[in-house]
Amino acid sequence: MATTGDVRKPDHGARRGHFIFTEEHEALRESIRAFVIKELAPHAEEWEETTFPDWVFRRMGELGFLGLDKPERYGGQGGDPFTSIVLAEELARARSGGMAMGVAVHTDMTMPPILAFGTEEQKQEWLVPAIAGTKILCLGITEPDAGSDVAAIKTRAVAADDGSGEYVINGSKTYITNGHRADAIVLVTKTDPEAGHDGFTLFLVPMDLPGVIREQRLEKLGMHASDTALLAFDDVRVPASAVLGEVGRGFYHIMWELQGERLIGAAGAVAAAQDVFERTLSYALERKAFGRPIGHFQVTRHKFAEMATKIESARQMVYTTAWRHANGEYPVREISMAKLHASRIAVEVADECIQIHGGAGYMKEYGIERVWRDLRLNRIGAGTDEVMLDVIGRSYGL
Repeated sequence: MATTGDVRKPDHGARRGHFIFTEEHEALRESIRAFVIKELAPHAEEWEETTFPDWVFRRMGELGFLGLDKPERYGGQGGDPFTSIVLAEELARARSGGMAMGVAVHTDMTMPPILAFGTEEQKQEWLVPAIAGTKILCLGITEPDAGSDVAAIKTRAVAADDGSGEYVINGSKTYITNGHRADAIVLVTKTDPEAGHDGFTLFLVPMDLPGVIREQRLEKLGMHASDTALLAFDDVRVPASAVLGEVGRGFYHIMWELQGERLIGAAGAVAAAQDVFERTLSYALERKAFGRPIGHFQVTRHKFAEMATKIESARQMVYTTAWRHANGEYPVREISMAKLHASRIAVEVADECIQIHGGAGYMKEYGIERVWRDLRLNRIGAGTDEVMLDVIGRSYGL
């Protein structure tokens, strides 16, 4: 806020702050931003054709960015949960949704259950190298016939009948981000088909085991920079030590994991919407029609006002919900609201930005259409809009 004598004037150019972030968070933000702009963003176009390379994980591991909120004893930085939000926000500046998603699957979707439920041996074998960026992780939930309905999962893990104490896994998973590059997968299986929600178990499965088949690299509308796999598991034998958490508690373990995934996804969606908003604002101030910049027309000015309001509403919802989650609450209703709202407004903003660019927005060279294609997944992944609405509605006893 600027002042002139006794008159207080708004300072719209002031740095945006929020109570969840300290000066340490802002210093971290600057460090990540410098890395993203210098080392990742220049490759965004290339990665749309080739997918992003594994050196991204190794480099981020070297810089300490893969374990920002993980304990120091495992190679992490020991930061608070808000550090992962900073990472998600700054990775959006790479303008490669697929790369950001691949990293998020590794850091915020697969590492947390290993840290929360894994044995010390599992953490040393997988978490430590994952934080260092020398091992890559993926998460196996969705199947050809089981997406939002996690309870419908058919992948089976049964105790071997030869007295070895091993489990034999059969089934398939689809839409698995990092599936072709991963060294291990946190796999959701059904161990007791008759036990309902108490019949699921997580396994930490090395991807080089006999019977693990990386069947197909899937082609997608957006997120081209990430590899997305169809996987098969054909009589894959794993020791009992591969169980992650408790036998029969896998459904509850993965439902817990999804809350953090949804919150991080919401933060990334807001950041991507903010980035495309700023790029479009610059365009609107430069592009002229009928003798003046298009941003000076009331119709365009109002479009920006609407977009800015939507972005800010989603941002505040994400930050406040993150604060509650970090302080010991389990606000599933509000996390679902944040995920739903952020995903929707991000797509709306990207679509409006295409409209403001006109024909240029439809062209690949401007990169605006890619933002829409990448963000559209947020309304499907980690729980569809429809599932989020049902979770919210049921939370009111409906």
